[in-house]
Amino acid sequence: MSAVFDPLAPGAVVAGYVIERQLGSGGMGTVYAAAHPRLPRHDALKVLSLEHSSDSEFRARFIREAELAARLDHPNIVAVHDRGVDRDRLWIAMQLVDGIDAAELIRRGPAELPPARAAHIVAGAARGLDEAHRHGLLHRDVKPANLMVQVRPGQPERVYVTDFGIARAAAETTALTEIGTVLATLAYAAPEQLGGGAVDYRVDIYALGCTLYEMLTGAKPFPNRDAAEVIRAHIHDPPPRAATANPALPPAIDEVIARAMAKDPDQRYPSCGALAAAAASALGVSAAAGRHGVRLPEERGRSARRPRIGYLVAGGIVASVAILGVASALVSTRHAGEMATTPGTPPSSGTTGTSAAASPTVTSASAATSWGGHNYMVRVLPELLPETPAESGYQGMRCLAVDEKSRPVDVNQRVSGVTWISCNGNRDPMDKLLVECNANRRSATISAFNDGPPIGDEQWQRPSGSGRVMWEDDITRSGSPRGILQVQFHDAGRTFCNLVVFGGSSGQELFDRWWRDAPF
Repeated sequence: MSAVFDPLAPGAVVAGYVIERQLGSGGMGTVYAAAHPRLPRHDALKVLSLEHSSDSEFRARFIREAELAARLDHPNIVAVHDRGVDRDRLWIAMQLVDGIDAAELIRRGPAELPPARAAHIVAGAARGLDEAHRHGLLHRDVKPANLMVQVRPGQPERVYVTDFGIARAAAETTALTEIGTVLATLAYAAPEQLGGGAVDYRVDIYALGCTLYEMLTGAKPFPNRDAAEVIRAHIHDPPPRAATANPALPPAIDEVIARAMAKDPDQRYPSCGALAAAAASALGVSAAAGRHGVRLPEERGRSARRPRIGYLVAGGIVASVAILGVASALVSTRHAGEMATTPGTPPSSGTTGTSAAASPTVTSASAATSWGGHNYMVRVLPELLPETPAESGYQGMRCLAVDEKSRPVDVNQRVSGVTWISCNGNRDPMDKLLVECNANRRSATISAFNDGPPIGDEQWQRPSGSGRVMWEDDITRSGSPRGILQVQFHDAGRTFCNLVVFGGSSGQELFDRWWRDAPF
């Protein structure tokens, strides 16, 4: 079988794509430029190695990760068009970028990569990475080889982040995919990845800091041939000083590198964009400047995520919605009966604890690409809830429209009274979330979930609005401690909705670790 696939010669056909030339290869597989089977365009076709393709666990993960990556739609991210299996070989089709990667620019020497160009590359990569993080995805392998630079005559260079093939939902915090195999390339891996601990979007900030250092100095942060020494340095050694390695650099850049590569994730920049802005300031250049100092046009900070109708009809996401919907519906129904929201509407007879819902039925692609009558709920919480049931929301949570018994409902039906959207979180610390709104737009109220006073109850004020937040402790049916947090809105346009959040080991943990940063 390997003779058929390794390597693929020009003219070979994979899933209808006609191979034209090889673009590169690595441990995961080989990338080719290939003609699309039906459209007049060329794609970058990655064909994975037989070792990975034959691994059932890896195959399932790959299909899921490709679907996650396909939802990213941003000018600084290489788009994922399709994925599948052909003759037992996994493949993924991506946007073909006519450009050069930053690793090649580093090899060509400092003349090809002055500080202004390095700052521009980091700024473009930061926009793409921050967009992925907003969708709950991590890259986990940020490095110069995965940053493509496209030279466009008469226009600023466009930077793309590529190879989201190992991207995962932020909810999955496992740093190792196989025993002894670190996902990220060692030279750019954050200490928490190498230590086998929990990881989040800040591993990408660390890796982008390492990438910035290499572009400015021509050397990796910890250039040792021994893998164990590189790991030890990432975990224990202070970040290297770029201005020492390259005396032409301003000393201020050392502080930028040091913060980006802080051992403690809490000490790093809050976003990749913040790192890019600090680097540009320290280098005395515009983060929005192209190779020739031309300012980039305004780009979408958060792009419109157009539904990929053809992909949905093919069943890739429709099936996952049906499966994930079962998990999403496993939400405590107690609040459905105890939270009085709609005047004149009697509370439901929901029981304490959790209720296993029936499997939801998705009857058409539109059921996966639109919230239907529940759209009014998503519109008032656009940063929190996913744009469609097929996508993921804040921190990668997956959501489903349910009734008062936590049973999935048909979103195409007309809504009235109280409506609910139930979401599963990443358990770090949020486990489940329920959005409850009045379709008639009458104001909603909240009250203590358990008997006795809550741990905390205060008014909140943010640029987006104001309201009340209440948090308390609870015990699950299995006897484990957990927290409950409720949110009420006072600002016009959202008074008819409130939220109940479950998770963590206490209400205070939910307040400190989820509420403070949750996007409203």
